[in-house]
Amino acid sequence: MLVASLVEGAAPSAAADFDDPARRARTTRLPNGLTILTLEDHATPVVSFQMWVLVGSKDETRYSGLAHLFEHMMFKGSKRIAPERHARLVQSRGGRLNAWTSRDFTVYFEDVTSESLPLVIELEAERVANLDISEETLASEREVVLEERRLRVEDSPAGLAYEALYALSFEAHPYRRPVIGWRSDIEAMTVEACRRFFRRFYAPDNIVLAIAGDFDSEEALAQVRRTFGRLDSVGEIPRNPTVEPPQRGERRTTVRFDVRGPLLAAAWPAPRAGHPDGEALEIASAILSEGRSSRLHRRLVYEEEQVLYAHGGYSDMEQAGLFLAAAGVRPDASVDRVETLLFEQIARLRDEAVADAELEKAKRQIEVSLVNGLATSHALAARIAHDTITFGRIRPLAERLDAIRAVTAEDVQRVAATYLVDDQRSVVRVVAPAAAEAR
Repeated sequence: MLVASLVEGAAPSAAADFDDPARRARTTRLPNGLTILTLEDHATPVVSFQMWVLVGSKDETRYSGLAHLFEHMMFKGSKRIAPERHARLVQSRGGRLNAWTSRDFTVYFEDVTSESLPLVIELEAERVANLDISEETLASEREVVLEERRLRVEDSPAGLAYEALYALSFEAHPYRRPVIGWRSDIEAMTVEACRRFFRRFYAPDNIVLAIAGDFDSEEALAQVRRTFGRLDSVGEIPRNPTVEPPQRGERRTTVRFDVRGPLLAAAWPAPRAGHPDGEALEIASAILSEGRSSRLHRRLVYEEEQVLYAHGGYSDMEQAGLFLAAAGVRPDASVDRVETLLFEQIARLRDEAVADAELEKAKRQIEVSLVNGLATSHALAARIAHDTITFGRIRPLAERLDAIRAVTAEDVQRVAATYLVDDQRSVVRVVAPAAAEAR
């Protein structure tokens, strides 16, 4: 009903009385520093167990890619569990599991029926306590990661573009490093470096557990205390203190790759997650590239027929942000022309007030996306974990919706003029080798 009211244009107070399930979330902290978030929601017989480890590529020092490597290593067995058995035990009970790594976090999750939650808790605690980090395991997973890097980055125009764009946009901050790691670092990693990394970051005082769905909180907490509660805290966890210096002019780079059509990508420095300008930047993102009626798609794909796709958006990370835009140029089109068209649309945001209808459409797109975040136990667990880690609290849905609705056309124009400045952008082109261009 709430989704329907948002789409149909309900009054701003429509969400205020909505029963946001996240309001019922409880926070428990164990003596060893472990944070546990529990949210009972018995609408469906499913529970999501998520382990958020507060380590991403920004926390790496000597070897890039270590955080991502452990996303793989954690499935290779422990003292009591054989390699890959963790996954088989969950999947044989109808559950699904996976993991992902970002610049800020590494997250492991299992979505299971309620009776399998005790097993999941035991399995996660076991691999944190007794993970097998051996030469054999490292050699195996190194090859897996190198193959992943080859497929997703080295043989991918988009992967090469974004790797180059982040390295160009951040000169000093560790966000410049690719999450998957540089090839030379992956090849050179040692078992001892892996063990130090694991001891330093996979400790209870650097972990947040989020459990949401159909379960009994007291029973789950009792089991977490018996399992995770036995783990020793690590104490002070070192963090990289680097702050990105101001950008002092446009940056450009060209990547040569065997592509039929060039790829263009650009980025502008933007605020970190939680900044007051975040909602206005989200709306600017939606206006530019949310859906087929967005400005970039309508102008570059439909009207000019210069690109195969065009998109962008505000990426708000824990310590900094980027506003991104990218376009896949048609083989028979000019990358120079596409760049002109793309930056014309950026300039329009700075120079012209957004029409009321376009502003309201963008707001509703974001509102519906926020409400859809309540649709599953998995989404609820992710929301309460991310908010707790990033903002120190779980933000009420009504607060988020009110902030989106409060954005004016003047706000969108102001943030575009503040952040989307020509001499603050970084631009990457992926183009064919010069010999191929000459043919």
